[in-house]
Amino acid sequence: MFPAFPASDCLEYQEEIQRALHQVMKSGNFILGHEVRAFEEEFASYLGAAHAVGVGNGTDAIELMLRALDIGPGDKVIVPSLVPSAVAAGVERAGATVLLADVDEQTLTLCPRAVDGLLDSEEGQGVRAVLAVHLYGHPVDWEELQRVAVKHGVEILEDGAQAHGARWHHQNIGTLGRMAAFSFYPTKNLGAMGDAGAVVTTDAELAARIQQLRQYGWVRRHISECSGINSRMDEVQAAVLRVKLHNLEAQVARRNTWAAHYHHGLRHISGLLTPMVREGCYHAYHQYVIRSARRQRLHEHLEQHGIPAAVLYPAALHQQPAWHSARRFPVAERAAAEVLSLPLNPYLKRDALDHVVQVLQRFTDEPRRT
Repeated sequence: MFPAFPASDCLEYQEEIQRALHQVMKSGNFILGHEVRAFEEEFASYLGAAHAVGVGNGTDAIELMLRALDIGPGDKVIVPSLVPSAVAAGVERAGATVLLADVDEQTLTLCPRAVDGLLDSEEGQGVRAVLAVHLYGHPVDWEELQRVAVKHGVEILEDGAQAHGARWHHQNIGTLGRMAAFSFYPTKNLGAMGDAGAVVTTDAELAARIQQLRQYGWVRRHISECSGINSRMDEVQAAVLRVKLHNLEAQVARRNTWAAHYHHGLRHISGLLTPMVREGCYHAYHQYVIRSARRQRLHEHLEQHGIPAAVLYPAALHQQPAWHSARRFPVAERAAAEVLSLPLNPYLKRDALDHVVQVLQRFTDEPRRT
């Protein structure tokens, strides 16, 4: 009833992927070759961007994006507290300091008011950039964040790792600012068969800088003009991504169809909050996240009925030892205690979603434990 994802995604394209991989094997070129260049062009074209640079993974993409802007030691980058730890790791690998801000109550994306207040504070001195993470596939409030960024003279950069196919006022996520980081981890809306990522930009000089930094700082082979890293997309991942890219729009549309089905079925269940979509936004539904004050018991109830659900994320960044902070982020803290991702991928059938809804309805009818 619940096909494994991303295995089902790979099986859907099995023949095309096998043909593409056969061509890679025949070419004898496995790193930064034809497939990578073609994918970079096709992904940039899909987004409506000028340039896409393939890299090793999404965390590298964040690091390289910051390093291309010479953001590093001594600089601060604002990050929402409710995000995967990989986001903060990318900032720290660039040498910058992570400065946390709370999230919006409704969408759980970065709160512009929180960012504004932080930049007005003494702690906000030294901030060079704000990392706008389109969490779960919902676009951030770009207009308000941009207003705040302009007011304070800081760069606003996108993290689109969970938002392939999302749009803000008909503009594709990844093209709102000067640069955006993407991940193609296998479970993403557009997923590879291993790690892969990309940096997207409108600026040719920044694209060239990323290309240099991703491969030891080379402009000419074996001659490092600056200190770079090894973060090269391989031909296998690029070939797989090219196969899947052509169907991304249809898959995101299916995710929206299933999300609407959940909305309808869950709308009258007390004690559950379903995702909201801000006006002018097109949600990519990388995750369909509900909220419940009885999250642990609800999670157990779903598992008892064979329904795979996930807690993303069980702790906000400031609640984790690596980024522990005495500051409070009340919205992120409540969300970390309440969020639960229901099954959602393009290969589900309507009867599976109906089963989830029915099980959730039965949960609300159960007497509460004391």
